[in-house]
Amino acid sequence: MIKELLARRRQGHRTMGYPREPAVLPELFRGYPRLSPELCPSDCDLCVAACPVGAVTRHGSLALDLGKCTFCPHCDQGCPHNAISFTADPRLATRRREELLLTAGEERRLAEPLGKELLRLFGRSLKLREVSAGGCNACEADTNVLSTIGFDLGRFGIQFVASPRHADALFVTGPVTENMREALLKTHGAIPSPKLVIACGSCAISGGPFRGSPEVHNGVDAFLPVDLYIPGCPPHPVTILDGLLRTLGKMP
Repeated sequence: MIKELLARRRQGHRTMGYPREPAVLPELFRGYPRLSPELCPSDCDLCVAACPVGAVTRHGSLALDLGKCTFCPHCDQGCPHNAISFTADPRLATRRREELLLTAGEERRLAEPLGKELLRLFGRSLKLREVSAGGCNACEADTNVLSTIGFDLGRFGIQFVASPRHADALFVTGPVTENMREALLKTHGAIPSPKLVIACGSCAISGGPFRGSPEVHNGVDAFLPVDLYIPGCPPHPVTILDGLLRTLGKMP
């Protein structure tokens, strides 16, 4: 026992300081996009053509749909005018789907806290039941990281549970394949009301790179009302954590 205590003392504190301290992110991390349409000639659509998922559009003004975006390098590398670039800001989650559509000059919108009654119920303890509805395991892997000592999701009163009967929210990853549709709906039905639905990753929001396939349903909001959208492909664990904390009103 003494050896274990000494080893723990040598290791020190391993849990990250976020949200009290800024998150330390990898150098190549691609976060919130920056749009500069004033740099983009009116006859240039290279960024639109380069986007493999149709997230970039130009119908009167340059726009980017974070719900479709896979945060690949094609649009910014394919634009010779630097009209699109990506910052290192991991704060991406919103409460409404339309708030993921970015246009230059619009005020940035982040996830807002739940209403007073839901905060009373879930503010101190939120149990999540995850369903991988045909995901590739990238979103699932970054979600699992949140339960490790580095992030320690439980310190905020948020935990993943094995049974929907013990859950307060349905946490969905993947584009909702036809084979997972019934399982997803049954899991949602087994969660006691009131309950939340969280769409994590571009697949769960819009179908991601599988959008339009006859085998998927282009995201969870085709069936269920979504309370929190967390974009990314996959979302960084800090992006997921930030969205959950903002929804629960736990940001300092």
